[in-house]
Amino acid sequence: MRTSWLRRLFLRTSETEVRATRARAEAGDAQAQVDMAVTCRGEGEGASDPGGAAAWYRKAAEQNHAQAQFDFGMLCAEGRGVPCDEAEALRWLQKAAQQGHAAAQYQVGVRCRRTTFGRRRTDAAESRLEAYKWLRLAAQQGSRDALAAWEQMALDMSGEEVAEGNHRAGQFVSSTSAPGVRD
Repeated sequence: MRTSWLRRLFLRTSETEVRATRARAEAGDAQAQVDMAVTCRGEGEGASDPGGAAAWYRKAAEQNHAQAQFDFGMLCAEGRGVPCDEAEALRWLQKAAQQGHAAAQYQVGVRCRRTTFGRRRTDAAESRLEAYKWLRLAAQQGSRDALAAWEQMALDMSGEEVAEGNHRAGQFVSSTSAPGVRD
């Protein structure tokens, strides 16, 4: 079947845009690197290249691009385009969370909470407080999943732990310009 002239026009424009984006990405533009990663992931039309996506996300992540840090962290967690490495995933997710990225804050909170399972209550206290803090911060930015997890965390914590978790969330917000909650 023949491709219509209109479709060919848009394909050429798309190819031209990709070349221009690649040139900006290769010159070090972090947003262009993220755009190239999205292109490599094959979102929309085109072949999927998870390794290429991971490489572009990492370049942008190393330039402190919060969305790239989150996306690269998730690729590390899932083993897409890079070896599965939960420690590396957590490292990048924490960087994005520190910048106020709500989805990263949720993921860090979930991972902190996961470390509390199967441990004595006293051994898991620090992880529980950190999970509460990150989930609260993400919930305050509108994450429904974080809100549900945060509310569940609060039910499993003492009043003193909740107060400490709230204090930590407030300290985080007051120490950064990141969105979130104040005490």
